[in-house]
Amino acid sequence: MTRHMIVGLDPGVTTGLAVWDAQQQRLTAVESMGIVAAMLRVQSMMSFGSLHSVVFEDARLRAYFGNKGREALQGAGSIKRDCGIWVEWFEHVGCAYRAISPRQKGAKLNATQFQMLTLWEGRTNDHGRDAALLVLGRTACTPS
Repeated sequence: MTRHMIVGLDPGVTTGLAVWDAQQQRLTAVESMGIVAAMLRVQSMMSFGSLHSVVFEDARLRAYFGNKGREALQGAGSIKRDCGIWVEWFEHVGCAYRAISPRQKGAKLNATQFQMLTLWEGRTNDHGRDAALLVLGRTACTPS
């Protein structure tokens, strides 16, 4: 099997996960789950030989937090920790990955905007849509 699936991950308490088929240039999954379920999904794709790479939004690369309250900053710290766990896990299992800053990912889209951009018909939430924006339009030969 060729390795042409690129996974987008939006880490957090609820992890967004999207799968982009670089060969067919279309999304095959846009969903959200816990971190362990997301890791198992990526590992399963690696086992089947379909995974090319993972692109994830790395909160540690965020340079500006604005006038956020204490709770928001604590949440940001938790997400930064999750990002560190993901990197450790990628390296442990030998998974090709690329970290993207929140700025590189771009602005959030609502469900209507997302459907118009991607033609995705299924239900989505913010986490899944953010994950999908990380991989939309990528090709397996150019993971960066």
